[in-house]
Amino acid sequence: MALAATLLLLFAAGRRDGLKTEPAAAAAGVSWTGLVGERRPPVALERWRIVVLKAPSLAQRVAAAGGTASEAQERGWTRQAENTQKKLLSRLALQGVRIGTEHTFTRVLNGFSGELDPQAIALLDRAPEVEGVYPVRVGYPASISSTVVERAMHSAGAAAHPPGLALTGFNGRGVTVALLDTGVDQRHAYLRGRVEAGTDIVSGAGSATAKANPDEPADLERHGTEMAGVIAGRGGPYGLRGIAPRATIFPVRVAGWQEDRDGGSAVYARSDQLIAGLEAAVDPNEDGDAHDAARVAVIGLAEPYISFTDAPESRAVDGALDLDTVVVAPAGNDLPAGPSFGSISGPGGALGALTVGAADMRSKTEQVRVAVRAGLDIQLARPLPLAGAFAPDRTLQLEVAAPRLAPGGSGSVRLNDFFDDDGRSMVAGRAALVPSGGSSELAVQSAARAGAYAVLLYGRGLPAGALGLDEDVVVPVVVFPKKAADRMLGDLSSGARVSVSLGQAREAPNTEGQRVADFSSRGLAYGGGIKPELAAPGVTIPTAEPGTKEDGTPRFGTVNGTSVAAAAIGGAAALLAQARPGLGARDLMGLLTGTARSLHGEPAEAQGAGIPDLREAVAAGLSAQPATLPLPPFGSKGRALRSISIHNVSTGKLRLRVSGGVRGEVLSLVAAPRRLVVAPGGTATVHIAVRVAHRLPQPVSGAITITPQKGKAIRVPWVAAPQPRGGLLGRVRLAPSSFKPAETFSLLTVPAGRLRLGPTPYVQPVSRLEIAIWTKKGKRLGLLARLRDLLPGQYTFGITGRAPSGEILAPGEYRLVIRAYPTSPGPPSRKVLNLRIEH
Repeated sequence: MALAATLLLLFAAGRRDGLKTEPAAAAAGVSWTGLVGERRPPVALERWRIVVLKAPSLAQRVAAAGGTASEAQERGWTRQAENTQKKLLSRLALQGVRIGTEHTFTRVLNGFSGELDPQAIALLDRAPEVEGVYPVRVGYPASISSTVVERAMHSAGAAAHPPGLALTGFNGRGVTVALLDTGVDQRHAYLRGRVEAGTDIVSGAGSATAKANPDEPADLERHGTEMAGVIAGRGGPYGLRGIAPRATIFPVRVAGWQEDRDGGSAVYARSDQLIAGLEAAVDPNEDGDAHDAARVAVIGLAEPYISFTDAPESRAVDGALDLDTVVVAPAGNDLPAGPSFGSISGPGGALGALTVGAADMRSKTEQVRVAVRAGLDIQLARPLPLAGAFAPDRTLQLEVAAPRLAPGGSGSVRLNDFFDDDGRSMVAGRAALVPSGGSSELAVQSAARAGAYAVLLYGRGLPAGALGLDEDVVVPVVVFPKKAADRMLGDLSSGARVSVSLGQAREAPNTEGQRVADFSSRGLAYGGGIKPELAAPGVTIPTAEPGTKEDGTPRFGTVNGTSVAAAAIGGAAALLAQARPGLGARDLMGLLTGTARSLHGEPAEAQGAGIPDLREAVAAGLSAQPATLPLPPFGSKGRALRSISIHNVSTGKLRLRVSGGVRGEVLSLVAAPRRLVVAPGGTATVHIAVRVAHRLPQPVSGAITITPQKGKAIRVPWVAAPQPRGGLLGRVRLAPSSFKPAETFSLLTVPAGRLRLGPTPYVQPVSRLEIAIWTKKGKRLGLLARLRDLLPGQYTFGITGRAPSGEILAPGEYRLVIRAYPTSPGPPSRKVLNLRIEH
């Protein structure tokens, strides 16, 4: 009864846990909309929770047993996990609290989820069997798609299959890849015969087929089909195929059409559905034994900014790895952030996840010659890239017009922004000058439907050719420099006539190629680890689309985003698993990352180890764990000790040399021993000692290199970043600070976490927020509230005047002590407020 009687947690509109989408934030590219991906619909999940128990899961039991167990042992451990949950729920029922569970987890995590009231949350949070109660998050497909014209298919296919992701003589045969995504069109000719029935977590029964929008039956779930095509497609136009065309796809529908906050239908996944999907991936026949686990699991969804290492979905990923499944996750599409913590999405922050960023690997793009005039003055005359597949077939001469923008020109531009107060289109027959902030796809589609003949899209983060549009949007979209756009907007606001000339499209070298895409999220994760670990092609990748065209032929399109990059790495992992079937999941991850090729000029927090090279990976004789070295952010000075486990996966003895340390006045990173010998199948440990003498002015990166006397060296990247300055608590307010419990209550407002806006936004989350009550004389009465894994935001609580035990507080003076704990090692921020309980 304690929390129900003591404290009411209020989420006011616009002040929910998360990054605030205020105008300045949207202008900086920080919002829940992101840059690549459809507009993310709001979902009501305030009462949904995931409860994690202290009793071990199957994965934890297997890990404690050294990674091996019999089928009977695993079934017995699964039953034990089930029994601990039943005992807890039965005990709470005897106390008068019946908890309805939506999903129960025993394989990768021991816990359950459900829609819980405050009384149930309070009892569970205080139960000795419970390790923690966590919020349920929302994940969205981490890519966009577009219909491709025939002439673009061949050139797009070249970017999808760089040499490093091919392995001569191997095609993934015999390897099962679990795909945790939306439903898959299993009848698509590109996938036929390689997609199993799978399981539908969202509906709770049936196969994982692509489902139709309840409001628009012709609108099928697309994302799962697209990702399946990237992994295992075969027989497409122009020789198009997936990375592992003979692999078997086990689809798990963890996302799909579900009700959003406004009562409509939207495609998303809850984090408890994602965990249930991982349970299915490691135990497809649901018998409690994980020996039939998928070798690889690809997650096509991203929970924006949720890179907490202790989140239930992160723990579940770690559990899947303990059960010998490689879990590949997208980094997210929310632009760079940093320097200490980045914009990585969940569950990509999990220590056990192989997290992937998107790179633009195209050698060529389509461009059009552009000339801009303001009056008689030529402002710009040069080729600019097309953002979409549609290209003009003749030269266009158009006047330029801009929509009505919010202050600062931020946020999503919608259809009514292109019409004046009399209902007349301001862009009909013209070129619409539109910002890319918010949802670029929505803005372009709105401009086209308002009658624009072309769209000049300006901003940051949008690669050429990466825009996904509906089939009925047939206008050229040109990626425009922001400086030139600002000048045009100034001329338009002063009443000048601005015109643009767009020439015919032609292929040109891609100046943005061989680098990480601007939209790709990057680390560090909130635990300090380097994320992503790898990068892969993620711009205009051709693949299957669900359904068929009017002539009965299968649909194809292109996708952009970090989920398509993750799917490519999932296919690469399947090829490597086929080539080296005796290796476990950790060794496969170590080989993929250790032998990867670094993209020149890109920081480690954007690309991790770089682009995989399967030919090097299949020949490598050693792997390292962890694949990237996690270091905590450092304050004015500090020390850290880490270790790297080296596994000899060859058949001969290896003599190794370790290098890559740093000895400087500010930072010292020393690896020992410098030389070692590892027997076949054996392991050795390299110890890393890090010392920071005073505050780092900026992140410092490098790599530990382990070089065998004969054979390929492997690298373990590291990044040392400065500890964020300032506390985690803003101005905490209590109003009123004195009240009678029988008549009213007090509101406690707690700004927690830090969010800095600007060209490179900075996010500092809170791992745990605790509110305790003390007497004036210094006696602690207990906790009133405990919240976990919070993004920057303002949190409001109602203090009712009752003690944690439930009884009304005696009149007198009290203190509220608020503590906010960082996600990396360090002391909490603390604020104290006085509270008076009146007679």
